Amino acid sequence: MPMLNADMLSWLTTLQANGVTLALPELLAYQRHTQCLDIAPKMAIQSKLAGTYLAKSKGRGMEFDEVRHYQPGDDVRAIDWRVTARTGKVHTKLFREEKERPVFVLTDLSDSMRFGSTLLLKSVQAAHLAAIIAWHSKAQGDKLAGLVFSQHHHRLLKPASRTRGVLRYLQALIEVHQADTHQHETVEPAVPLTLAHALAELRRLLRPGSLLFIVSDFSQLDAEALRHLQLICQHNEVHCCHIFDPLEQQIPHMAKGTALVSAQQETVAVHLGDNAIRNRYQQQQTEVTHRVKQQLHQLGCRYLTFSSAVPLLNQLTLPVR
Repeated sequence: MPMLNADMLSWLTTLQANGVTLALPELLAYQRHTQCLDIAPKMAIQSKLAGTYLAKSKGRGMEFDEVRHYQPGDDVRAIDWRVTARTGKVHTKLFREEKERPVFVLTDLSDSMRFGSTLLLKSVQAAHLAAIIAWHSKAQGDKLAGLVFSQHHHRLLKPASRTRGVLRYLQALIEVHQADTHQHETVEPAVPLTLAHALAELRRLLRPGSLLFIVSDFSQLDAEALRHLQLICQHNEVHCCHIFDPLEQQIPHMAKGTALVSAQQETVAVHLGDNAIRNRYQQQQTEVTHRVKQQLHQLGCRYLTFSSAVPLLNQLTLPVR
């Protein structure tokens, strides 16, 4: 990584982080910043369990909604006797039910996420974002669940509430990240885990009306992953958080020399100082990002982007793109 300026070094020191490895203190620090995130539901809550969100359906909840004329089948215990006496016609009270909305976080820590050119590895920034989502769900009273995966390991976590659910998820982030950092201790799986595998695994755990955050660089967004995502979007609200590094978007103008790039089992030499190559590279990366965004929008996902070169809180205070 290049040299960081004093502000960035100070921020890393305050967070007790180094941008490469992952430790519990830097994830615990986001507990104080849950107000920077808004995960209020944008679709109707379909859960049958009681919770903290007001459903569009009317029932026997605690939140008063309206008074209307009594209809056959209404609960006689809900009759509003004051309005009935004043109007001479029987009226009943209606209440809005409170529904539970579990929050699921799918965090991608695969090999393509182990890259960073400026401040943090993409995998570390992904863990930071997952942490603030987890702490915010706890502050809202939501149950937290999800999946943390890499090519070599995964941790599937069922819904749990309060601090216990958050700490369990943070520990899964650290374990998977550390396990893949020590490659000499890792046994390669027969079939490497992919985003499609992770989505298929998560589908078995998701409940209708849940909120799902997918934190990834979406480099593995293939047809199979899109198929699983389409099925998930039919009954759940999905936010896709695209983590990127500036060097993936364009080659810096000060870059010089030759770089070896491997693609499709072939290695080619790229002259970094060539303006034509720099422009072509930037155009190709822009097209890839646009295609990912369009595919996710067509499925009804909300699309957000986060850079690994800027502290997360600086980006959460900006308008959503």
